[in-house]
Amino acid sequence: MDNSEKYFQAKKQVGKIKDFYRHLTVYSIVIISLAIINLTTSPQYLWFFWPLFWWGIGLFFHGMKVFNYMPFLGTNWEEKKINELMDKDKNQNR
Repeated sequence: MDNSEKYFQAKKQVGKIKDFYRHLTVYSIVIISLAIINLTTSPQYLWFFWPLFWWGIGLFFHGMKVFNYMPFLGTNWEEKKINELMDKDKNQNR
């Protein structure tokens, strides 16, 4: 990989990190707004926890992907699975 490719990959990664922080900012603003609305209009039922929880799960997985921490389906997983399937097919054809 030459310097221009490395630069392009680094720039792409920085864009993904910026997108994640933008997502985190929007999430925070919306959840705080929903909490304020919920607590002022119907404090007996805390419905803002639903979007906080479900959107939070999405945000968590977005962060895992952006910061390259995917223990289940990481970047190496795909290559390992392809090799495993090719070896399995090769062994069956013998």
